[in-house]
Amino acid sequence: MRQVAVGIAEPEWDPPAPKERRAWYLYDWGNSAFSTTVVTLFLGPYLTAIAKSAAAPDGLIHPFGIPIDPRSLWSYLISLSVITQVLIMPLIGSLADFGHKKKQLLGGLAYTGALATMAMFFVKGKDYQLGAILFLIANLAFGCSIVIYNSFLAVLAAPEDRDDVSSRGWGIGYLGGFVLLALNLVLFSNAKSLGITEGFAVRVSIASAGIWWAVFTIPAMIHLRNRGPVRELASNLNMLTTGWRQFRATLAGAQQYPQTLLFLGAYLLYNDAIQTVIALAGQFGADELHIPMSQLTLAILMVQFVAFFGAELFNRIAKRTGAKRAVIGSLVIWTGILVYIYVSVNSVTEFFVMAALVGTVMGGSQSLSRSIYSLLIPRGEEAAYFSIYEITDKGTSWMGPLVFGVTLQMTGQYRVAVLSLIVFFLMGLAVLSKVDIAKGSHAVGQDK
Repeated sequence: MRQVAVGIAEPEWDPPAPKERRAWYLYDWGNSAFSTTVVTLFLGPYLTAIAKSAAAPDGLIHPFGIPIDPRSLWSYLISLSVITQVLIMPLIGSLADFGHKKKQLLGGLAYTGALATMAMFFVKGKDYQLGAILFLIANLAFGCSIVIYNSFLAVLAAPEDRDDVSSRGWGIGYLGGFVLLALNLVLFSNAKSLGITEGFAVRVSIASAGIWWAVFTIPAMIHLRNRGPVRELASNLNMLTTGWRQFRATLAGAQQYPQTLLFLGAYLLYNDAIQTVIALAGQFGADELHIPMSQLTLAILMVQFVAFFGAELFNRIAKRTGAKRAVIGSLVIWTGILVYIYVSVNSVTEFFVMAALVGTVMGGSQSLSRSIYSLLIPRGEEAAYFSIYEITDKGTSWMGPLVFGVTLQMTGQYRVAVLSLIVFFLMGLAVLSKVDIAKGSHAVGQDK
């Protein structure tokens, strides 16, 4: 039986130059604009409004003959985008661990997503289908690029430095999202004085996220180094066959690392809920609370600013308590936030309080989770393992939006749909409590 890969060797630690880490941070600064400006704020309410205007007399839209409540379109789109990612990301992750092409793969994915985001400028009128297609392309490219981006963490930081480097990357990413969102808020707030409609300002804001993403990908393309090759492709196998075979080999090999699988199961549960809250917060504020877009933008802007400090706060907590306990604490707070939304969030002020709480725990729960996971995966297989991890990372959740959308369609109540997500946090907490990080790190050789 022929082997998928030959020449496998465990890589030695190759310390990065400072400019390489800075370039890695700047990629997060750039791509986070897609998460904040497009996924979290503008596209959900905008596409929902377009879908409502295209609704039939029965109040529903019918893409491919399927009756859909326009309010549920956005959550269904997020779920559908992740189904495509589940099919593609394992291939991307497995191939990225071969040869000298990891950086080039990152760039190709980044610019595909950035161009699709820029093209959203042309989505207007009743053409929700065009917006849906462009979002599916952009979010697929975004998710796949993050697989490659995350895999660089293990080669840019020694195990003892990963909490710091991961938290700093998340924090800088939040600042990047904050800066562009602030500029977009200025544009949106002054739309009338500039002689443009609010819809035009929204389209410009969405397209600007693509431009921002593209520009701040440039330092990564210049300074990141392709390390390896750790693996070489067998010459008689094509890339597609190699990618899928290697992914199957990764899944088979992962069975040797029960702590890795345990943590991954916990993460897939709780981060799915986190991403659902982030992705649908704008729609909840606009459609349920009728918050004006200018104030909604200000709230999301505040989240990004607070999240920068939240990531650093939880990094310091992790230094005292350990990363696992810090994440558990953040999940307890997340659970409380859902209850608060269901019971008390009825006004703009209460929405801002909720946003501040989200910002405080958002960075810490995600950055420390990435750091923990990097300690539980074998060296030389970072991208393959991160392709599994990325299934629910940064706007790529699917179970949560699906549950949210179905609950909303069945009950017609946003608050019940929000509260339905609490099961993901409770189950994630239960699984995470059983993870032994030290044991798992030793099993994969990360503690050497």
